[in-house]
Amino acid sequence: MQVSSLNEVKIYSLSCGKSLPEWLSDRKKRALQKKDVDVRRRIELIQDFEMPTVCTTIKVSKDGQYILATGTYKPRVRCYDTYQLSLKFERCLDSEVVTFETLSDDYSKIVFLHNDRYIEFHSQSGFYYKTRIPKFGRDFSYHYPSCDLYFVGASSEVYRLNLEQGRYLNPLQTDAAENNVCDINSVHGLFATGTVEGRVECWDPRVRSRVGLLDCALSSVTADSEVNSLPTISALKFNGALTMAVGTSTGQVLLYDLRSDKPLLVKDHQYGLPIKSVHFQDSLDLILSADSRIIKMWNKNSGKIFTSLEPEHDINDVCLYPNSGMLLTANETPKMGIYYIPVLGPAPRWCSFLDNLTEELEENPESTVYDDYKFVTKKDLENLGLTHLIGSPFLRAYMHGFFMDIRLYHKVKLMVNPFAYEEYRKDKIRQKIEETRAQRVQLKKLPKVNKELALKLIEEEEEKQKSTWKKKAKSLPNILTDDRFKVMFENPDFQVDEESEEFRLLNPLVSKISEKRKKKLRLLEQQEHPDKEEEEEPEGRPSDAESSESSDDEKGWVEEVRKQRRLLQQEERAKRQERLREDQQTVLRPQFYEIKAGEEFRSFSDSATKQKLMNKTLEDRLKLEAKNGTLNVSDTTVGSKQLTFTLKRSEQQKKQQEAEKMHRQERKALRRPAGHLKSRRKRGRPFP
Repeated sequence: MQVSSLNEVKIYSLSCGKSLPEWLSDRKKRALQKKDVDVRRRIELIQDFEMPTVCTTIKVSKDGQYILATGTYKPRVRCYDTYQLSLKFERCLDSEVVTFETLSDDYSKIVFLHNDRYIEFHSQSGFYYKTRIPKFGRDFSYHYPSCDLYFVGASSEVYRLNLEQGRYLNPLQTDAAENNVCDINSVHGLFATGTVEGRVECWDPRVRSRVGLLDCALSSVTADSEVNSLPTISALKFNGALTMAVGTSTGQVLLYDLRSDKPLLVKDHQYGLPIKSVHFQDSLDLILSADSRIIKMWNKNSGKIFTSLEPEHDINDVCLYPNSGMLLTANETPKMGIYYIPVLGPAPRWCSFLDNLTEELEENPESTVYDDYKFVTKKDLENLGLTHLIGSPFLRAYMHGFFMDIRLYHKVKLMVNPFAYEEYRKDKIRQKIEETRAQRVQLKKLPKVNKELALKLIEEEEEKQKSTWKKKAKSLPNILTDDRFKVMFENPDFQVDEESEEFRLLNPLVSKISEKRKKKLRLLEQQEHPDKEEEEEPEGRPSDAESSESSDDEKGWVEEVRKQRRLLQQEERAKRQERLREDQQTVLRPQFYEIKAGEEFRSFSDSATKQKLMNKTLEDRLKLEAKNGTLNVSDTTVGSKQLTFTLKRSEQQKKQQEAEKMHRQERKALRRPAGHLKSRRKRGRPFP
């Protein structure tokens, strides 16, 4: 949604986002919404609100539920249901539509005026009836009290077709050579037609006679306006019982009171283009007049401009949604314009969420940067010599710099640097040369690490682009451009070792395949460093010779694998001989072993038995310990196994324990008192 502001009036463009093609699948549409921010943020108010090529006219039904639009190519009419926010139906026609009108409150009765003099009637089910008028028609109006259709066109006569009787009535004879537009006042039924001579003739349908004549061409010429041709009437619109607005082909809008032949107000669009439509906005007393470039909204009492709107493409028709601030436009582009102006009125009932959306946007206003201003910093002002303007009205402070008029900026820059045009010209010439060079063979800039691998990946990518199955294959990310593999081509630790055993076995044909790549790599290095002398090619083989053997040949693969295996075995044998030769040359020295504290060295056989015991499995060691009596296995009451280990003591530990026991007994005997000995003697107990 794009927001523009003029005279502090916010205009929200609801059709400025990107449109997706109809043939695109829902899955691809969701993928685009995830990737593209513009597609994700766009507001699609009505689905498929567009035409294949150009939209010519657009209108809203009287009940406000349906929006009908006609366009080319092929000629067609589309009806959109605002309650469903989608297309109701589409009907193709035989010729282009000049204008159309809905006779009922909905789309059940439609009259089309074609450019080949045919009048086509459509009912709710589709085509109903077709008839023809004597001359080419340009506009028509429907008179409800008498059920008459009034057609004006390339004739002085106004043709009347009565829909109740189903026949043509006597035409109205005007004084004009041709009539461009017509309208009927809904209050008293006055019929008015605009002529190519710049006049407006008013007729009373009850007596079929002319009751008034206005010379708008003479009244449109003012002191400020400049007219080069005769103004013709291009738009006509009634408002109420006494007000009428007339648009001319020279870009003026005249506001009349039917009681006077002098205009109340003359508004000039200043573009000199024909006025295509005029609408009245009663709540604010505004008039909306549009030509092919601009839509102007101005006060009908004073003529003061309220706001204006300039779409990107030419305007064919404008429709103001009744009792709301929504504006619909038919443009010279497939997409029809939808604009919402909250000042004119609320959003329609079927899109009431727009009011909340615009209120949220107004709560968080954003700074608007205009194209006719240039943002400069303080350093830029010093370079231009404009620091003395700081604080003056010529500079407006904003963030870390200033805004200044773009015309002043260009003028000062031209004075400071008079050769700016020459620099601009040189830049343009350099760009043209680079564009021509782009058609030549581009030099590939290879990384410092794994150059051969990078060249291989580039060649594979080029082959994929040239292949026909590229469109069918799923696009995979390129390793060279992927940030996850960036270190592989920058860090020398990731350099591929082509001499390793794994590389040679996994790539049996690497010598033959990389031969061309190495040659190409040398050519690229020579192109990058032209000062370096080219190395001479070895004799016996021309530079453009290619191997005739196919890389997919199974026999070649097998032979190459066998050859690589033989080479690896020879290299391994040579390495073993080299190690043996080095071992023979080395001088043997005695090795010393450290005994842990508390252990007694007996012989090297004990360590050998311990090593054998450690090499046995846990089951064998448990069986051996159970046999020696150091392990006891028993079942518990809960049904599990219980293991009890008894440490095996050595003979030295046994002697030490016995000596400690005798020593404790001697100390115990020495501590006994003499009375204890007498008492023991009396009781007849022997001495211990």
